[in-house]
Amino acid sequence: MSRVQAIERAVAVLAALGGGPIGVTEVAERARLPKSTAARLLGTLAHEGVVEQVPGDTRYRLGPRIVALAASVRPTRSLVPLARPHLAALADRVGEAAGLSIPDGSLVHYVDQVASAHPVGVRDWTGTRLPMHAVSSGLVMLGHLLPADVERFLAQPLERFTDRTVVEPDAIRDRLRRVRRDGVAWTREEYAEGITSVAAPIAGEDGEMVAAAHIHGPAYRFPPAGGESAVTEALIATANRISARIRQIATAGPAADAP
Repeated sequence: MSRVQAIERAVAVLAALGGGPIGVTEVAERARLPKSTAARLLGTLAHEGVVEQVPGDTRYRLGPRIVALAASVRPTRSLVPLARPHLAALADRVGEAAGLSIPDGSLVHYVDQVASAHPVGVRDWTGTRLPMHAVSSGLVMLGHLLPADVERFLAQPLERFTDRTVVEPDAIRDRLRRVRRDGVAWTREEYAEGITSVAAPIAGEDGEMVAAAHIHGPAYRFPPAGGESAVTEALIATANRISARIRQIATAGPAADAP
């Protein structure tokens, strides 16, 4: 095939993987390519690090290099430094760790965390990738996917990490409806015992979700008794401020690209 055609087909393969891990056959169907061509392109893209095979599985997903490339595009290039002052203010106000995460296929990639001043806190999760169904940020991200992409996610085996992890598809669908209604997702000891977390979406310049802001802390004190609504309001306000800053930078251009 010509170089131009190869590029067009590679882009189609990457777009097919945008909703999460899928196999070669489904990649071929979504990209409208022969299966042999899709397999060959996946192999080449995997060699370059822009896609990767799910460990222990035959499916493919977007790889770390494509995430890094995406993060270099405005306004997400400055998302971490842009969001950090707002997360610091949130952590100070709520008294618990505040963080930032982005979607990575069917995983959540934690890209920043601001610790609280409390002497007893949660560990820094920066750099960790976790399944979407088990963490608050992931539920927020799932809640903003297209219905077909949600169903593809729910069709795969979902790992149970604690006795509280919700893995039943119907129960997760109910949770996603509440996420869309309330604007936040709470998880209580679902990925790790002793940790409660809440997350809210951050919108990009086009209004689509590009990241999530979250707060998490020890379950014995977070959220404080009678304080869940106040925590939720503070988080949503912070996520909205970060979203507004992203739009401001996109409108004003490079001169505005500072926290």
